[in-house]
Amino acid sequence: MSEQGSFFKRLRSIGGDESEMSFIDHLEVLRWHIVRSVLAIITSAILFFVYIDEIFDKVIMGPTRNDFISYQLFCKLSHALGMGDSLCMPPMKLNLQVTSISGTFMSSITIAVAGGLLVALPYVFWEVWKFIRPALKPTELKYTQGIIFWVSMFFFIGVGFGYFLLAPFTFNFLSNYTIGGMGVIDYRPTLTDYLDTLIDIALGAGIAFELPMATWLLAKLGIITPNFLRTYRKYAYVVLLVLAAIITPSPDWGSQLIVVIPLALLYEISIVIAARVKKKQDEEWE
Repeated sequence: MSEQGSFFKRLRSIGGDESEMSFIDHLEVLRWHIVRSVLAIITSAILFFVYIDEIFDKVIMGPTRNDFISYQLFCKLSHALGMGDSLCMPPMKLNLQVTSISGTFMSSITIAVAGGLLVALPYVFWEVWKFIRPALKPTELKYTQGIIFWVSMFFFIGVGFGYFLLAPFTFNFLSNYTIGGMGVIDYRPTLTDYLDTLIDIALGAGIAFELPMATWLLAKLGIITPNFLRTYRKYAYVVLLVLAAIITPSPDWGSQLIVVIPLALLYEISIVIAARVKKKQDEEWE
């Protein structure tokens, strides 16, 4: 029997005892994991809603402010490298509007839920891990120590990358982009559009940065190998370019390059991870 088949067979014993559980019992265990995860998200979302004004001014609208830390650091870096103001971004002109009577309230709910999900995500990962863990063998558990930490770390690094680097470039480019020279276009994006773009950038980058963990899991299951990753490296880079174009709404090459370089680095790290997994598996077989 394959490792995958053996794993799913062991799922039937989840619940803390050695006896096999029925399908209904299995669903009951899963239901309580989901309930606790949802309660954690709701609790975090309520806290975000209580402090919604401070979060909106300092966090949500941060990338639109001219004194945002990323703008200052890039400008200082430009001067330090003797490049003048080439990396200094122009002031942003962004006036958001709400087009419905419930728009402001619904936007507050969106911010609270997105923030609650972000903060509670490590706990959600832990609940998922608790559900899967009883089906793993002791040898498999040995290689999964600290998995919640690593999954959460890569995700938050990706979110920080999207928020502090990708979002400022995107909003600055789009807000200063114009068509024609007559000045007939009044640029007034809606608050909903701004929030959707910011959330998509942050969460998209967070998910993209899970590439090393996904590689580790697929390598453990024997689905991919380091030779496979090396053979199809050039095709993978094309996929990364497409992914960068999806994550970055702005069409400028600078923003897409900022995304492609870390993704390419993560891909190379994934090859190293897959090689280490393969080496350990070979040693176990020997």
